[in-house]
Amino acid sequence: MKSTNQPLLQPIQVGDLTLKNRVWMAPMTRSRAANAENKVFELHEEYYRQRASAGLIITEGSQVSPRAVGYINTPGIYSAAQTEAWKGVTKAVHEKGGHIFIQLWHVGRMSHPDFHHGELPLSASATNPHSKSYTPEGFKDTVAAKAMTLEEIKQTILDFKNGAKNAMEAGFDGVEIHSSNGYLFHQFFNGTSNHRTDEYGGSIENRARILFEVIDAIKEVMPENRIGLRLNPSLHGVFGMTMDEETIPTFDYIIQRLNQYDLAYLHLSEPFTDVSEIPFAEQHIAKRYRSIYKGTLVINNAFDQESGNKVIEDGYADAVAFGKPFISNPDLPERFAENAPLADWDQSTFYTPGEKGFIDYPSLKEAEVS
Repeated sequence: MKSTNQPLLQPIQVGDLTLKNRVWMAPMTRSRAANAENKVFELHEEYYRQRASAGLIITEGSQVSPRAVGYINTPGIYSAAQTEAWKGVTKAVHEKGGHIFIQLWHVGRMSHPDFHHGELPLSASATNPHSKSYTPEGFKDTVAAKAMTLEEIKQTILDFKNGAKNAMEAGFDGVEIHSSNGYLFHQFFNGTSNHRTDEYGGSIENRARILFEVIDAIKEVMPENRIGLRLNPSLHGVFGMTMDEETIPTFDYIIQRLNQYDLAYLHLSEPFTDVSEIPFAEQHIAKRYRSIYKGTLVINNAFDQESGNKVIEDGYADAVAFGKPFISNPDLPERFAENAPLADWDQSTFYTPGEKGFIDYPSLKEAEVS
């Protein structure tokens, strides 16, 4: 039975955009840009076109410079060729009545010298996440990064500004700053990965400084209400990130200060791992930050139709970003409306080049016909 009165299926105003529902597509690395220029192509156009019924599509993370790269076959948004290629994606989504933001990405220390002609990855400090980097030659151990100079920090801020400018030229409705999941900005926020003694280290305000300088730079080239932001406050045990007694106070400070901006939305993740035994952690991210953040709040991580409707109904979030369900259910909002069962995903094809596991999942209507 069709049920369109669910909270997830109600329209939402985000800045000056009216989005048709609150079932958003979360950013997901798919590693399909298998070409020398790391640009999207017709395969990506079809992938995002198929999912245009999402209230908002947030693309896979797209690096803002060659120094931002940390995974093979991920697309960029720093070159003219990449910008031109993304135009096909935005056109495909808009022709289907959808909206799409691009996620601007710098992985920081979650990279490998193989991506940088032998040079070390960049980070807040010379720390090693003791993780694995997926290079063109397979998984390799990460190394200690190079602590960024002030000049490299300023250049990175300009890279994000340039990525946002290119995104607008490519026809995106907005951008999401990837300041989450143990990547570059998160490495600045966290005292276990930021040992700096200059204006970008030490105090909470200093460790958060780079993020606000990036927001201020980006809003020079695009409307402030087309900028989104992603944070993961209780990330622990992933990509070498560990929490300490200042972690949650740092995010409290950042999110409170974000109220000074007219952003499109704040995109938060519930904990990726069990943090119930960690005294510094917050187990209920949406609940905590709904009372702090005054703008549009989007929540992510392991939600389904029932829990997604409930978190909105309870007032803790305004929209829910779904990841893996959108991989195998390109028409996810329609399936929710029909209360239809969801198709399973094949994890073995998440990051493999080509069509398989990317554009070959049928919609509900296509599945019924076959």
